[in-house]
Amino acid sequence: MRIALLTEGGYPYLRGESALWCDRLLRGLDGHQFAVHALSRSARQERAGWCELPANVTRVRTAPLWGPGEPAGGSARGLGHGFHGRRVRRRFREYFSLLAEAVCTAQYGARVDALRGAGSAAGAAVVTSQADRFAAGLYGLAELAAERDGLGAALRSEQAVRILQAACRAPGAPRAAHAAQVEDLLTVAERLERALRPLSLDWYGLRGGEAGLAAADLCHAVGAGPAALPGLLAHRARGVPLLVTEYGVRLRAHYLTSAASAASATGAVARGVAGAPVRALLGSFQRLLTQETYARAHVITPGNAHDRTWQERCGADRTRLRTVYPGMDPAPFDAVGERAADLPPRDGCRAGGAPTLVWAGRIGPAKDVSTLLHAFARVRETVPGARLRIVETGPPDGPPRPSAAGGDGDDASLPLCRALAARLFPADADGACPVAFDAVGSRAVPTLADAYAAGDVVVLSSAVEGFPVSLVEAMFCGRATVSTEGGAVREVIGGTGLVVPPRDPRALAEACAALLGDGARAARLGAAARARALELFTVRQNVEAFRALYLEVLARHPAGAHASDRAQVPDGDVAHPARLFARPAESHLPGRWAGAARRGAGTAPANPDGHRSTGAAGRAGRRTSTARLPAGGAAHTPSWAGQDRQADGPPARNVPLRRAAPERAAVGAEPEEATAP
Repeated sequence: MRIALLTEGGYPYLRGESALWCDRLLRGLDGHQFAVHALSRSARQERAGWCELPANVTRVRTAPLWGPGEPAGGSARGLGHGFHGRRVRRRFREYFSLLAEAVCTAQYGARVDALRGAGSAAGAAVVTSQADRFAAGLYGLAELAAERDGLGAALRSEQAVRILQAACRAPGAPRAAHAAQVEDLLTVAERLERALRPLSLDWYGLRGGEAGLAAADLCHAVGAGPAALPGLLAHRARGVPLLVTEYGVRLRAHYLTSAASAASATGAVARGVAGAPVRALLGSFQRLLTQETYARAHVITPGNAHDRTWQERCGADRTRLRTVYPGMDPAPFDAVGERAADLPPRDGCRAGGAPTLVWAGRIGPAKDVSTLLHAFARVRETVPGARLRIVETGPPDGPPRPSAAGGDGDDASLPLCRALAARLFPADADGACPVAFDAVGSRAVPTLADAYAAGDVVVLSSAVEGFPVSLVEAMFCGRATVSTEGGAVREVIGGTGLVVPPRDPRALAEACAALLGDGARAARLGAAARARALELFTVRQNVEAFRALYLEVLARHPAGAHASDRAQVPDGDVAHPARLFARPAESHLPGRWAGAARRGAGTAPANPDGHRSTGAAGRAGRRTSTARLPAGGAAHTPSWAGQDRQADGPPARNVPLRRAAPERAAVGAEPEEATAP
């Protein structure tokens, strides 16, 4: 099967948990071919280079979502001058006005005039909702970009800014949009141009040349942001099914972050200009793009029930949702987890040390380490010899961990936490302090597994949390956990740890003291946690889940349905539905049997000259092919007919049937191709 993997700021670049997950997925599904289409977020990301690609990656195409962008020659001239300049500018104004009205207003019931232009799929229709206006404008701009080789110059033009200004001043626009100034509109226009750059790419096989995404059997988008735009266009133009994976809902991150964190973490707006009008307009655009992606995706895979709830509230059809937990490699933690099977002494401390709490992560406001320090002061009242180790994971300039929306490390948080710890826990006469700050990679903590091995109980004190990666790592190590409720914490922990309300130092201290004082209970919880993590959160279960989903999507939604049929009827109600497996996933492989498979079983017989008959069978509406038979008019012989296919000439006679390898044979493969991956 040929899979087009669509990423934004992740694979194949070196940084980020998303890139690591994609790499594990591609290496696990080595029987499929992957073409990676990546959108980069920064120049530093591109300078970092690519990770080592597996052998089943056949092509990598990249495009930047940063910088001013190079204006496409055809679009810059065609939209401003040229023989058809006025007509093209009028079409751009109509399409972009629809998109701007949907982003800037909340009123429904606008009417779309007849959109002029060859091949326009919108036509004359009554658009009854904000989402319909957004979709009509988005796909109209995509058609215009395919005709004019890009829209970069038009989306940055004065005309685009004036259209945004008129939409913000229109009746029904929110108060934040009414307050937009010229600099706000310029910023929004710039960010919209970057987000819509996938419309101007030549990835879709619409401008001649290579087929691009049109040759894929399935598009797999990592996220519902700009990365999903190529999948939406390939689905609309070529009928390629779309699967969307979200480990952390991007729209939720936009809502939860402040102006400063939005500038640095999501890249939605530039630092210093993230005013209320900019955040409101870009948030509206992100919401509409997310809703359109959810509406068109055939399958959506959230990473946990918390993300699933957000997706349902954003309009995702629950029948298309399949929860697939992120896969993590337990191997680095196996040695620690296996040693944790031995019960510690009943005094609660492991051999050779005082009872110790461990916190691991990127220190930032969302992690709420200050609450943990205040709680540890209460723990010391109950367990005087207790110690706390705060371990920061990753280098200072490394990628943010995906556990919390807006939970990226903050340069100012670490000094504040150190100062608070020094005030709450002054050093004794020997200069010792019960709170220690370490970092993974230092001499004291060479690896992340060593950080968890140094503690009896692992603590998570986050005020805002998504998928708690650190808790899963602690579970692999067989450690009992105390965590604050939020995001997918309770779903991940199950009954193998203690969960307390966030921002409650007293409850957090009582739970930590209870486990530090009862080592046997902590060991039992740790053993149960390790068993749960090995069952639910490994790379193997993640890869096998997507292997089954790929087959499900291809079986239920064959690629290549005619675009004109989809344009006339709602999505999913195609007037002439395609046959299941009408284009098998292996039909692109070389060989005469593949060409015969593409011809289909119900086509008319061939004449001696190699052309197909135009008799009743052809007039009955059956799908025909222009492919010719080899010289001599030899008919295709199925693989089960017992004849050995040769590279040249007619099939050999009286050759016994050879059985294919039972495990690696592809469905419908010839005997000599049975061991192909």
